[in-house]
Amino acid sequence: MKTKSSPKIIAIASVSGGGKTTAAANVTDQLPNAKALYFDDYDFQGPDDLLQWLHRGTDYNEWNLEPMLKDIRKLLAEPLDFIVLDFPFARLHHDSSPYMDFTIFIDTPLDIALSRRIARDFAGSSGTEIISDIEFYAKEGRAAYLQMLADIKPNSDFMVDGSGSKEDVTLAILRQLSNR
Repeated sequence: MKTKSSPKIIAIASVSGGGKTTAAANVTDQLPNAKALYFDDYDFQGPDDLLQWLHRGTDYNEWNLEPMLKDIRKLLAEPLDFIVLDFPFARLHHDSSPYMDFTIFIDTPLDIALSRRIARDFAGSSGTEIISDIEFYAKEGRAAYLQMLADIKPNSDFMVDGSGSKEDVTLAILRQLSNR
């Protein structure tokens, strides 16, 4: 349970490749007495088929976030000032929303996000694998990115331009946090 003396919880979202993990790490390093939790460190139960989930209307409550929520509750009991979350849902999940103090969306142009994701996920892969992923993105995957822009971006407290450098994104977030 959150109290007035509880750490402030900042959630950072973006599309895949948008910079949320890097920003969460950099912001955590710059904030006093902060710890971070990263969405990709968890094995969540969620929709079996993400494309069907997308076509059904992206109900974020279909995800069982209990593993991360358990860790959030543990960190709330620690003498921290901040908990930074790499968390793609902003306030759109009924179980996590009560914990959020401030949500940030890194608005990264989709071409930049795609190129970052390919560089990250396909280093050492064959050209065929990379082309296959790009074709899937063009046919199906881009819709998920667009849905995230429609759902998460307007439900975030602050938007930062993700086309800049890692340092620019981090600085913009830290400036916004210092104004709160």
